[in-house]
Amino acid sequence: MPEAKLHDGSAIEIEVHGAGPTLLLPINPRPVIGPQAEQMRQYGTDPALGQSLIKGLSDAFRVVAFDYEGQCLRTPKPDTLTPANTASDLLAVAAAAGADRFAYYGYSWLAMIGLQLAIRTDRLSALIMGGFPPLNGPYEEMLRVTTATYEMASGARATPSADESEWSGVSLSRDQTRQFVTLYQALQEFDDRAAQARITCPRLCFVGSVDEIQYGKSWGNVHVSLAGPIMRGRAHPGHAGEAGGANPAFVGGVRASVITCFCARILAQSSWPIAKLTYYASENFFILL
Repeated sequence: MPEAKLHDGSAIEIEVHGAGPTLLLPINPRPVIGPQAEQMRQYGTDPALGQSLIKGLSDAFRVVAFDYEGQCLRTPKPDTLTPANTASDLLAVAAAAGADRFAYYGYSWLAMIGLQLAIRTDRLSALIMGGFPPLNGPYEEMLRVTTATYEMASGARATPSADESEWSGVSLSRDQTRQFVTLYQALQEFDDRAAQARITCPRLCFVGSVDEIQYGKSWGNVHVSLAGPIMRGRAHPGHAGEAGGANPAFVGGVRASVITCFCARILAQSSWPIAKLTYYASENFFILL
């Protein structure tokens, strides 16, 4: 199994499936099993999401799967998980897979680092972001959330009760939480609207139509809006080259079949020039071609 060497000297395993245009997929390729899998199902998450995406896409694309989030949790990077270093890591994965040109799909913060990759390389054939808005992203709010989480892990802030958060039993170390503070601190001056002009490949963003996260008092009652920027952006489609859409199919969790459909659509057309904005009424979705 091939490996890539990351910016901190650690290694990450890579799985390659299928043939065709290359797609980098930063997701666990192996199904989660046991109690953790059952907990994921309760919250509408597919414990075999990575495997399902690989199966759905590898018939037409060369899928390069790697568990970047899992690797960061196993080998934390408390002082070096910066936007530039994450982009360097993704390029290292592409190099290890022998991909000179490739598309990228990520969800949540893995979508956000895909945006950071897109403004640092001309090798992307397509950028697909799920669950994180490419414009007006919640960088300030996420810094507050990750700082509070780091303080909990450090013992400087009380951990939430089970009544306040279903995640109260989840335990992360100081280094695991600190790396995300480092990441969001480095993004406080990032201008995501100005960055759009630096992205030349077709790109697509999707988010659940009610994907709004309200954190409890242990996190300072921070509200993180993911759907809001996309829904507001629909009033001005195509501005600054943006593309995005909201779909109620994502309420309660991400469905592999829907993601596969979206990814396949943009990847199949990723060699086209960005020429027009098309509205797919059936999916309530905007996509740039």
